Amino acid sequence: MKIAVIIVHILLALGVIVTVLLQSGKSAGLSGAIAGGADAIFGKKKGMDEFLSKLSTTFAIGFLITSLALSIIK
Repeated sequence: MKIAVIIVHILLALGVIVTVLLQSGKSAGLSGAIAGGADAIFGKKKGMDEFLSKLSTTFAIGFLITSLALSIIK
């Protein structure tokens, strides 16, 4: 039981890491200040960013639940 929870916990941790790294940054830095944010209208894939945001939230909630489960099982 504990080993299964640890395996799921590791997979969720990797999922959180990957989905957070795949998301595009919310601020474009200096290029966003110069372009006025037009890049968000023309160049970004909003659907993919929203999907990755929801997926990373789901992974984070699962990571929290497995963390609590591991602390109780211990």
